[in-house]
Amino acid sequence: MAKKELPAKTNPETLMLAYLCIKDEDGLVQRVAILDRFGISDTDMAIVCGVALQSIRDARQKRKKDKPNKGSRNSTLSKEKQR
Repeated sequence: MAKKELPAKTNPETLMLAYLCIKDEDGLVQRVAILDRFGISDTDMAIVCGVALQSIRDARQKRKKDKPNKGSRNSTLSKEKQR
């Protein structure tokens, strides 16, 4: 098997720190959420998580879809106000 070449911009130390941040997380959606906080590029996330670039984009979209809107009636804050 040929070893994957890293893009020229990718810093190996950054990738190692990113991996250490997510190594105990189970799902890809949670991993992407953590790596998003650090401003890591999609390409670097795919390398760290060992998935395709489109999988990172799909996980981000799923997270966005599952996240309740602040002003929606389904949010926990508005449910507490109704009680």
